[in-house]
Amino acid sequence: MALLGGVCFVLIGLLNEGIPWEMPLVLQGVIGSACIVTPLEFVTGCVVNLWLGWGVWDYSDLPCSLLGQICLPFSLFWVLVAMAAAVLDDWLRWRWFGEEKPHYTLIRWGKGK
Repeated sequence: MALLGGVCFVLIGLLNEGIPWEMPLVLQGVIGSACIVTPLEFVTGCVVNLWLGWGVWDYSDLPCSLLGQICLPFSLFWVLVAMAAAVLDDWLRWRWFGEEKPHYTLIRWGKGK
């Protein structure tokens, strides 16, 4: 599963490169979870758990699970992980490659710029 985590980290970093700094970090986490981590977890789970029978994880007992491979509680947890991945990716790019220093908006309330 470390391989899946690494793939997710790289993809979140690539997604993060196209997102403006003004986008709230929470929204970046939601996008990372909904578009990258949860779908890849589902596909990987179907292959390694259902097809190959490795039994690496089983969310069947958790609420809102789909085939026991993904569930709402972990999808919400992946939002936090995706936020951390975006911050770490930005920090590494700043420190190692001299890219722009990271700065974030956690949550944006109301309308306007």
